Amino acid sequence: MSKIYDFLKECDHFIVVSKNGDFPAARPFGAIMEKNEYLYISTSIFNDAHKQIKNDGNIQIVAVKPRTRQLLRIIGQATECTDLKIKFEMFEACPKLKKHFDSAKSSSFILFKIKVLKSEFK
Repeated sequence: MSKIYDFLKECDHFIVVSKNGDFPAARPFGAIMEKNEYLYISTSIFNDAHKQIKNDGNIQIVAVKPRTRQLLRIIGQATECTDLKIKFEMFEACPKLKKHFDSAKSSSFILFKIKVLKSEFK
């Protein structure tokens, strides 16, 4: 798993694709954490991404390493994580979250745990 995490950390952002009704919805994300064989991503309660991922946890993540053609594609299953300890760890691991949320306790700070089902480097 660390190879996946290391690649994502080297990217400025990555794209998370969720299901929006009958169509895919793709959005840039920038915060990522690895813990206990899972990846964690965060979003806000104020956007549709959290609703779509919560409703159907089947997601795909696509990342391209800057200034290269190296690509990573991940198929995963996301579930909401409400564990405050892990939310605090994510908040500390990704300082950029502090620009968007007051604290890990913020009611608008949503965290998803991702079980990687398949990954592919190209």
